[in-house]
Formats: sequence, C-alpha cells, structure tokens
Amino acid sequence: MGLSISFLNIILMMSLLFADLNVVVESATTEYTTLIYKGCARQQFSDPSGLYSQALSAMFGSLVSQSTKTRFYKTTTGTSTTTITGLFQCRGDLSNHDCYNCVSRLPVLSDKLCGKTIASRVQLSGCYLLYEVAGFSQISGMEMLFKTCGKSNIAGTGFEERRDTAFGVMQNGVVSGHGFYATTYESVYVLGQCEGDVGDTDCSGCIKNALEKAQVECGSSISGQIYLHKCFIAYSYYPNGVPRRSSSSSSSSSSSSSGSSNSDPSSSTGATGKTVAIIVGGAAGVGFLVICLLFAKNLMRKKHDDY
Repeated sequence: MGLSISFLNIILMMSLLFADLNVVVESATTEYTTLIYKGCARQQFSDPSGLYSQALSAMFGSLVSQSTKTRFYKTTTGTSTTTITGLFQCRGDLSNHDCYNCVSRLPVLSDKLCGKTIASRVQLSGCYLLYEVAGFSQISGMEMLFKTCGKSNIAGTGFEERRDTAFGVMQNGVVSGHGFYATTYESVYVLGQCEGDVGDTDCSGCIKNALEKAQVECGSSISGQIYLHKCFIAYSYYPNGVPRRSSSSSSSSSSSSSGSSNSDPSSSTGATGKTVAIIVGGAAGVGFLVICLLFAKNLMRKKHDDY
C-alpha cells in the first residue's frame, strides 16, 4: 500500500513538473503571437456550392506551407468566378520556424474572428494574413488601419528629438534593408516594415507617412505602433537603456543597427527559442532522473520491509 501511495505521489510530481514546463514554453511564444487587430469585411460569402470555402481552404493551406520557407508569400486560388487572393508576412526578424508557428495560427483566427467574409485581415505581433475575393474594393497603401500609443508621456526631456532622429535613421534603413529595418538610438528602439511586394522607394514613402502619423497621433507617448495598409512602424523609449531583445534586428549599442527581410536571424529569436528548448529539455531530464531515483528507492524500501 505504501508503494502505491508513493507511486501516486511521483505521478503527481511529474504532472506538476511538466505543467510548469508548458508555462515556460508558452510564455516564450507569446512575443510574436499576440493579437494586435482584426479587419473583417461586412459582407459574407454567398457560397451555396461551397466553391469559395474550398478555394479559401486551399489558399490557407498554401500560405501556411510556404511560411516554413519564406517570410512573405502571395497567391491566388479558385476559378474565374471564385478567385481569392491572399498573402502573409512575418516580421523581418523572425526565424522560419517562428514564422511558421505564427502564420499557422492565422487561418483559425481569421475564421473565428471574421467568419466567411469576402475579405479579412488578422494582425499578430509577429505576422499577419490578408485575403480578399476578386473585385473587392481597394484602399490606399497609406491608409491607417490601426494605431496604439503608450499611456505614459515624457514631454520636455529631449525625448521627442531623440525619437525623431531614430525615426530618420529607420526611414533610411528600410531602403537599405529592402523593406525591414530596426535599430536603437539613444534608448529609443524603432522598427519598420513594408509589405513584401512594395518597392524600396514606395516603402520609404509609406514608412515616412507612418512616422509622421506617429508624431501626430502619439505625441510624447513613450511608445507607439502605427499600421498602414502597406507598412507599419513601432517604437519604444527606455529611459534606463534598451533591454537585450531576442530580435536580431536590435542592438545593445546606442546607434548600431541591422535589418534585412531576406536574412535568417537564427542567432536571435531562433536562438532564444533554442535556449528555451535546451532549458526545458534539461529540466525535464533532471526531473525524470529524480523521479526514477525516488521510484527505485521506494522499491528497495518495499523489498526491505517484506524481509
């Protein structure tokens, strides 16, 4: 009976151990899977034959499969009467692994948040997905879709001058980075990205427009995000210095920078994921070893008691 009780205790310990490990893994993935906003067309599919649903499902499958290879992909599916165009884009500092993990969540979210609408856009912190049926009304690439500004303000301390200088550096950087750029300048972290099929000149113009909107909309807020139809920018001010980030695009020095939508920053976000995996695997191994030793000890004790 004592052995049975001890065995149950060991099983309970295993459950608690792996529950804690799941929390660690989950927290490591939330950096790029947080929902930012959704945009859903008001009109639903008229789809008595199910052709639109089939085309939409095929498009989702194509987008998710391509997210293991690239950070931007655009495709068209369906027939001449049921044409649907869709695309996804991942943040330029995500590894292919993280890009897939991000994009693979989007089809389910799109269906949950928008249903079978004729157009949908779902933006997570690390990726977004967009689709629309043929003939859907187009909007300007400069149209603002969403904004968010930090609640804290820091006017009159030179912050706005530092922020605006960082904005200027980033605007130039998206051209050399071919659509993605991030940098730190005097405790201000900035990031900008354009949709993958936007040329360098148009990207620079879109980013410039987003930065101007950030200056107007967010004022002296210490952080902000502006999402236009074809690009987005984000910034954060850290009075005590920018913390070490898991993004490959950031830097610990005050004016260093990097950025390219074509590079695979496996030494950054990907490295963070590997580190977490190593820690989790190591903890699981140690935990399993302890559990085995406890179980063996109980067996020996039981045999001793029998004699």
